[in-house]
Amino acid sequence: MRLSNLADYAVVTMSAAARHCGGGRVSSSELAAETGLPSPTVQKVVTKLTSAGLLRSVRGAGGGLQLARPAAAISVADIVEAVEGPIALTQCLDEHACDYEAGCSVKPHWPVINSALRGALAAIPLTQLTSDQLHTQSAREKETA
Repeated sequence: MRLSNLADYAVVTMSAAARHCGGGRVSSSELAAETGLPSPTVQKVVTKLTSAGLLRSVRGAGGGLQLARPAAAISVADIVEAVEGPIALTQCLDEHACDYEAGCSVKPHWPVINSALRGALAAIPLTQLTSDQLHTQSAREKETA
């Protein structure tokens, strides 16, 4: 399974926005510059993230974008679903999406698999993506090797 580029860009954009928590608001053009993503792409992602209630747009002087809730309360699953819709590895759970569904012995197991995948992504809070914890851990592992 591979995320779409847009879902990847949404995670990158939200990580950048989270680094501005407590420091005021940030514009989509600032997020584009900070992430290196094209401005139209960031604007598209921001629209989806705002519609999903993950970002809040404030107008006027001192306006801009900010997280709609604390970074610790936003998971990778939330971000991916804001762009992709419900997390699922197959389309066979959609009504009549498969020509072989009548004889499929695996179909009843897909909800469990999809739930496990969503659970894994839901267990990763946005705060984890904005910390240097992984870089620090990786450096320590290299020192002890």
